[in-house]
Formats: sequence, structure tokens, C-alpha cells
Amino acid sequence: MRYQALATDYDGTLAKHGQVDGPTLAALEQLRATGRKLILVTGRELEELLGISPALPCSSGCRRKRSPPLSAASKETKVLGEPPPESFVKALKQRGVYPMSVGRCIVATWHPHEAAVLDAIRDLGLEMQVIFNKDAVMVLPLA
Repeated sequence: MRYQALATDYDGTLAKHGQVDGPTLAALEQLRATGRKLILVTGRELEELLGISPALPCSSGCRRKRSPPLSAASKETKVLGEPPPESFVKALKQRGVYPMSVGRCIVATWHPHEAAVLDAIRDLGLEMQVIFNKDAVMVLPLA
């Protein structure tokens, strides 16, 4: 077997408007049946993914980029980065950043809040990485 895994984006690739359609789920199930792993490269959190796509066949290999590796079956996690500082989350709230999701390592929001995010990082003297994916603004630890 040449390829052991399929790494793919979730929103806009596997899912449209947060939902994975039947034919896509069937194809992913066929992938899993060959012994390969599905690696999701997403800023979404496990609980959120399971809530909107509980049939997603990633029980033995789901992972999020720069976030805890996940096993959907066991819900086991391993934190790979530092949590966002409380002062940073507070600063974003004070700047009116909403909606905002605070995970174990990632803080996520949407355009047009990138300026507020960058200002908070600068004002607090933090070393963080900001990733833009379509309209999503994701803040990650450097390590």
C-alpha cells in the first residue's frame, strides 16, 4: 500500500455548510475499509465535528493541524501546544471579537476581526502565529 493516509481540509472540501453528504461519507468509509487513515486538517474541535457529522469515519486517525491529535472513537487527546493566554482571550473579548472559539491551543474567529487579533497580539507582546483560511482567522502557538 503506497499511501497510508488521506489528509484533507474539512470545510469547503469534505463538507459544504458544515455537512458531509452521503456520497462523500461512502467514499471515506471505503478509504477506511482499506486500512488507511483519514486526517482532518481543520480548526474545528472534535466535539463540534462529531455534533455536525457523527458518521464521519475517522475513528482511528483524526487529527487537527497544530492542535491535539484526536481519536474520534476514544476521544483521546494529546496537547501539542500551549493554551492561549487568558489575557489574550480577554483582550479579544474587550475588542468585540465575536464569534470566537477558544480551543486547547487555537483561538478562532472570522473576518473582519483580523485587525483586532493582530493588535491584541502586538499590544500583549505575544509570539503567536495567525493563519488565514478563507474568512477564518486562526491563532496558534508558535511551537
